[in-house]
Amino acid sequence: MFTSIEHFDKTWSQEMKFSQGVMDALTDASLSQSVADDHRTLGRMAWHIITSVPEMATQTDLNLDGPDPKAPVPNTAAEISQAYKQVSESLLNLVKTTWNDATLQQEDDLYGEQWKRGSTLHILMLHEIHHRGQMTVLMRQAGVKVPNIYGPAKEGWAEYGAPPPEI
Repeated sequence: MFTSIEHFDKTWSQEMKFSQGVMDALTDASLSQSVADDHRTLGRMAWHIITSVPEMATQTDLNLDGPDPKAPVPNTAAEISQAYKQVSESLLNLVKTTWNDATLQQEDDLYGEQWKRGSTLHILMLHEIHHRGQMTVLMRQAGVKVPNIYGPAKEGWAEYGAPPPEI
């Protein structure tokens, strides 16, 4: 749980950078990649991350403008990348300009439970990280280079002048 706006700012900013790198790496052709016919496509997964931000934010009285969760997945990777940039930066700016550390202790009804706003922000971030990891698997299946996140991806080792780890 976040207990200070400063901690949220630093953590969200870092995770936002990683997620933006994943969104920026998508290609139009990769958006239809799925692990199986009855699972989300890569485009749907990205769109789910994006639409979850305003969906959860509005339940905490943050009036974040963003796509409706039922809105169709855009047809281009560029639209998805831009939408992520818009909602993630908007969330950060709204939290920093309308909340304070005490606000993070306020509770809201989310999904039939009482969540402190600091917990809501933490869960939203973990939700994004979870799906971002799923996206990297689908990206690799679609032939898209996976960006470095917490360390080098397989292809990223070359940037450090090192061979990839043994398989």
